[in-house]
Amino acid sequence: MHESGEDYIETIYLLKKKKGLVRSIDVANELNFSRPSVSRAVGILKEDGLITVESDGELVLTEAGLKKAKSVYEKHTNLTKFLMMTTGVNETIAENDACRIEHIISPETFRGIKRYIKEHKES
Repeated sequence: MHESGEDYIETIYLLKKKKGLVRSIDVANELNFSRPSVSRAVGILKEDGLITVESDGELVLTEAGLKKAKSVYEKHTNLTKFLMMTTGVNETIAENDACRIEHIISPETFRGIKRYIKEHKES
């Protein structure tokens, strides 16, 4: 899956948690993308079996889409924590960098980062 696809399903996942109901316009507003861009992405995600679109326009993650979204979000949150812990950067910088790193990090390195966070967690 491409980086943009991961960003879309992560956004759908987070909006669903926050608002309960997610439509394409919500994704466009959240990501600051045009409606045609989101519409194209929704079509691709639908073809890939990661989302369904209900008759009322609601975007719903499939089981595979939910699994992938949770995985991307876990990387994002853990990388943000790790960058803040180890570099001293503020949350905004850490979040922006984590968003880029989450798409390319190897599973081995990510496991190491999670282990580091667990071992160095402040009590």
